[in-house]
Amino acid sequence: MKPMSLFCLLWTPLFYLWWSALFPEKDAGFGGIWALLLGSILGLGVFFLGPLMEPGGFDRSRWISGFVDTVSVPVLLPLLLYGLLCCFGLSRSWVNGANFALLWLIPDMVIRTVSWSVQNQPFLLVLVPLLRTALAVGIPFLGGLLMTGNPGLILVALLGIIGLPLAGTTSYWAFFCQSPLLGYVFLVITVIPLGAALGVCWVLRTKSPQTPPT
Repeated sequence: MKPMSLFCLLWTPLFYLWWSALFPEKDAGFGGIWALLLGSILGLGVFFLGPLMEPGGFDRSRWISGFVDTVSVPVLLPLLLYGLLCCFGLSRSWVNGANFALLWLIPDMVIRTVSWSVQNQPFLLVLVPLLRTALAVGIPFLGGLLMTGNPGLILVALLGIIGLPLAGTTSYWAFFCQSPLLGYVFLVITVIPLGAALGVCWVLRTKSPQTPPT
């Protein structure tokens, strides 16, 4: 197997194992089984039925296709479902939200590796797994800021939750259009909440190892 295909295949499960090891007290629990099952169904559906939005060339249709089928919506679906669970009081931890989304993405990424390996494109096999991971962890982290009650943090969180999927898709679209500088700029923007989440988690665990973030 080629290195890029191997990266696409292994990145999400390895990142999930590392992420969940940081917070052994916070796991997806029974919801993780549903995440894997629903992610598998979605991945198989996309594999056999094809994309919901047919991509065009380098225009707006390619961006929309990237948003719906490749980068953002595949991550937003499990996060929305997890949000519904939170509304029913079944969970409150943003860490569990990230776990749920990452587990959902594992079978989908495995299935997509099969079709993407034929194209052998770095923006699919390397960039998309990174962008999806950044969204899967970054959006729940921003959602956790909504619970702080701080107006400034709430505003930042709302802007981030809205803008992060747009930035991730734009990064994918820019690399596809062979505009790497623009792609890297939006990649950095997309990864910032992930970096902030890791930083906050490290600080909290350093100060109080027995109290994981909620």
